[in-house]
Amino acid sequence: MSSSTALSARGSRLAALVVGLCWLAVLFDGLDMFIYGSVLPHMLEQKALGITPGQAGDLGSYATFGMLVGALTAGTVADRIGRKKLMVTCITLFSLASGLCALAPTVTVFGLGRTLAGVGLGGLLPTAISMVTDYAPRGRGALTIGALMTAHHAGGILSAYVALWVVEPLGWRAAFWVCVVPLLFAPVFAKLMPESLSFLVAKGRAAEARELADRYQVELPEAPGHAAPADRWNALTNLFRGGEWIQTLLYWVASFGGLLLVYGVATWLPTLMRGEGYNLGSALTFVVLFNLGGIVGMLIAGRASDRFGAPRISAIWFALTAAGVFLLSVHMPLALTFTVVFLAGVFLNSAQTMIYATVSIRSTPDNRATAVGWTSGIGRFGAVFGPWLGGQLLAAGHGDWGFTAFAVAGVSSMVFIGLAAVRTSKQAAHGSTPQELITSH
Repeated sequence: MSSSTALSARGSRLAALVVGLCWLAVLFDGLDMFIYGSVLPHMLEQKALGITPGQAGDLGSYATFGMLVGALTAGTVADRIGRKKLMVTCITLFSLASGLCALAPTVTVFGLGRTLAGVGLGGLLPTAISMVTDYAPRGRGALTIGALMTAHHAGGILSAYVALWVVEPLGWRAAFWVCVVPLLFAPVFAKLMPESLSFLVAKGRAAEARELADRYQVELPEAPGHAAPADRWNALTNLFRGGEWIQTLLYWVASFGGLLLVYGVATWLPTLMRGEGYNLGSALTFVVLFNLGGIVGMLIAGRASDRFGAPRISAIWFALTAAGVFLLSVHMPLALTFTVVFLAGVFLNSAQTMIYATVSIRSTPDNRATAVGWTSGIGRFGAVFGPWLGGQLLAAGHGDWGFTAFAVAGVSSMVFIGLAAVRTSKQAAHGSTPQELITSH
């Protein structure tokens, strides 16, 4: 075996290690995120903590507000201190916060726990995306991110089974104790996960980068052709320099509608379906199908995006999502409803993820976590609004309008990410460098 082949093999094993550890972290992220929606029908039925439908929507928004704070701050922090340290901190935070939810004596304390969990959840996801992008094989950035995000939906499936197997015999608090288990994973993650080589090189930490590269026998990435930002705000202002401000705003607005749709549906799908006459077990089947669709969709969208461009695929996926979510407001035979929920999961979840893929692949290593974090963070305003909107519609007796409202959000995201796709095509036609194009990595 030649030395270059040996380096490539070791590099592939290192990439597999990084993606595998990040996959497990995002699995726990998905479990913690979806567990509230999965146990919510039981909590409402049992009037746990005196919760009402309106309060339930507010509580769903508390977590997504925390995610907004986590995403907006984590990107900048990760670009300063490193991806690894921040991911360990986020795993620890959302695990401990779930313990607070399990112990909560009042709705207020429960809401505080969900808010703190949201900070950790919001910080983990963009940081994990940045990490796997750093190690993704050339030309496979979107597929690698899609594969990572299958973990989020595997966590959603796990949350449904936790609700089925744990909540009925032991109560809703037991489900949140299950979400404390990732705390045991944090030290393992800290020991095995390497820091991003690209991050170390971009920050001028050459000795650490060389030691890590020698340990795993991989090549060092090239240093960026510009100086590292002088302060943490430069990484943010870089998103608006030149013509970048247009693309940045398009991504932000598309992310707002996408996350309104994702978290609105994720929070209220079991409850809305139960309101249509399904029992708890059947309603949770929709959660499983929705997230199975998400896993399939991530792999299809990632492969297609590497070939045709992430924003183009995202726009098409959002259009199909809007149609599927709207159909859920129409009474259909059970088998057809199952099919529509699965297909909505295929397109909805990966549509939003391809926005992240677009931003991550377009960004430079020293700016990547900030770019993805702020795109995710601005989108979290939509994630806050989605659960609140569903709760208000349900409290007013208009729960069937929830699916229509979420479908409208999908159409808006289709428009804005579609405009971004058009601008990207124009950049390609005018000879933009490969680093500026989202179809290359």
